[in-house]
Amino acid sequence: MQSLWNDTEAATFGTDLLGQRVYTSRLLGRNPALVLHGGGNTSVKILEKDFFGEPVDLCYVKGSGWDLATIEREGFSPVRMSALMKMAELPTMSDADMVLQQRAAMTNPNAPAASIEAILHAILPFKFVDHSHANAISALTCSMDGGKRVVECFGKRVLVLPYVMPGFVLAKQVHEVLKKRDLRAENIEGIVLLKHGLFTFADDARTSYEKHIELVTMAEAWLQNRNKGVSPLSYDESRAGRPCYEDLLNLAKLRRAVSAKRGFAQIARLLDEPDQVAYATSIGTAGTLGPLTPDHSIRTKRSPAVIGDDIAASVQKFADDYVAYFKRNSGQAAHYTMLDPAPRFALWAGKGIVSFGDSLKDANIVADIATHTAATISQVGDAWSPLPEKDIFEIEYWELEQAKLCKGPSRKVHQGKVALVTGCAAGIGFAIAESLAEQGAQVVGLDIDKDIPEIMKKIGAIGIVVNLTEDQPVTDAISFAVREFGGIDIVVSNAGIFPKNDHLDVMAQTDWDRTIMINLTSHQKLMSKVIPFVKQGIDASIIFVGSRNFKAPGPGASAYSCSKAALTQLCRVAALELAPDKIRVNIVHPDAVFDTKLWTPDALQKSAARYGMTVEEYKTKNLMKVEIKSKDIGNMVSAMASPLFAKVTGAQIPVDGGNDRVI
Repeated sequence: MQSLWNDTEAATFGTDLLGQRVYTSRLLGRNPALVLHGGGNTSVKILEKDFFGEPVDLCYVKGSGWDLATIEREGFSPVRMSALMKMAELPTMSDADMVLQQRAAMTNPNAPAASIEAILHAILPFKFVDHSHANAISALTCSMDGGKRVVECFGKRVLVLPYVMPGFVLAKQVHEVLKKRDLRAENIEGIVLLKHGLFTFADDARTSYEKHIELVTMAEAWLQNRNKGVSPLSYDESRAGRPCYEDLLNLAKLRRAVSAKRGFAQIARLLDEPDQVAYATSIGTAGTLGPLTPDHSIRTKRSPAVIGDDIAASVQKFADDYVAYFKRNSGQAAHYTMLDPAPRFALWAGKGIVSFGDSLKDANIVADIATHTAATISQVGDAWSPLPEKDIFEIEYWELEQAKLCKGPSRKVHQGKVALVTGCAAGIGFAIAESLAEQGAQVVGLDIDKDIPEIMKKIGAIGIVVNLTEDQPVTDAISFAVREFGGIDIVVSNAGIFPKNDHLDVMAQTDWDRTIMINLTSHQKLMSKVIPFVKQGIDASIIFVGSRNFKAPGPGASAYSCSKAALTQLCRVAALELAPDKIRVNIVHPDAVFDTKLWTPDALQKSAARYGMTVEEYKTKNLMKVEIKSKDIGNMVSAMASPLFAKVTGAQIPVDGGNDRVI
């Protein structure tokens, strides 16, 4: 591990103490082997003047909810040192009182809540304090002889303390030790908390940070030397490569089973690099004993699920074990309410590690933690000995940690769901993809337009260039969606064309054939390939985009009108076939949607003139005299995929402002 300090970069953060604190905090946060997703904390002690011009000693400590990798000055909470030092002298203190008093002692009430380790940072007699849950430190300390390993590695350079509960209890433990030990006089460079992490400190930002890097590097070197000659985890190389169709179908089944236990749809990510497959296949019991650091348990639970041949039974076993774990450790405490018994990640022998989350972001956070956990435990093997389950339980159900997870936004309608939308580079298709994404769905958009990847990126979705009339590209796109996100819950079959207006006696056969192929046959091809995965979806729904023309055709639109009528019939048959699987199949029929690429100002002007209307009159020539926009169709489709339509299938929904020919 190398120091990332750069004089030029450091200068951009300012020469003041808080600016340098921000800079070195970010340096720590840049390295996932030190800090993962909000973990760790840092502080700096500063003498400054308060609002009234009076000097006040403050401890600027990382605020709750901020990530060291991206922290700003506003992410540090200024807490009066005098209050923190008084709290350290108290014999006992509840978590609620600690948080309340820290808030009361802040000179800026608008700052985030101070870290639960604020008291500990205050009592360490140095300006700068850096704390991380470095992988190498976990590998040293979470072993059967962790204390011995730390001493062998660092000698007297660090103070070694046993694990106690974070927060006030930990601060009190360190405070009592500091009454007897002088860190400066003894040249103590850091504190290692067994099964927890590392603290370093100094009176300038660079020294504290680089001391952290130096000690972690020593731990890495010690582990590397100890593991010389030890064979790495391995697995049958013949099983390597992209997951096959059956693997992907089983991944969708696994996601469905986990979502059922969680109570709502989950994104599932398959991590199948060779080292990840080897870990999931070969690690054995050590991989289920506990996390690298107790903080991880609020995101990952104490252990992963182990997936065998019977996927549903494997998930059920995890749930049963979790219930037993809760009962063993909660006792008769009335204030404990059991969390859902669903795993947050799984070890799938021969396949890899699977992470789960309410959103792609959550699943990626769990994936990062699981990956670093695997890499660290692999260095320790059978000697892995994390905290006992009782200690993990206390963190998992600790009110201060649970509060971190309750601060997020409320769930959106389609959160955790995966939606596949075709023909979404513009117009109605784009509006549908956008509406689904706005309501929380992870959208995969398919279109022949080469710009679809960039177009979908605008709404946080994935775009894939696909000719929907070709079999293999469609299969590959579906496989991608399942591999990346775990399954498919919503399919919006929208792709279509409107050929030039020719009467039957002059229409080119190629125009007819192309229209039928794109507007009908491509939808049938998509259904044949996607339905097996939709059958494993959560509250699954298929929605076709038809047209008013299926009921009210016009002259010169035979190919288009016939294809949309046949598409409607395809929807009706699919509704009949898929109802036993609780899959809803419906179709929306838009009309006169003019905010698309098809309708240029010139085309609108010409069409309006044929009716003897102004453009505005033409755009609102329905019974309700309202303009129909692409977003109206998008919002309707999003609603049709939602619980609002939970008991509706085979329906044909017009979005046209009322058309007398249809009505």
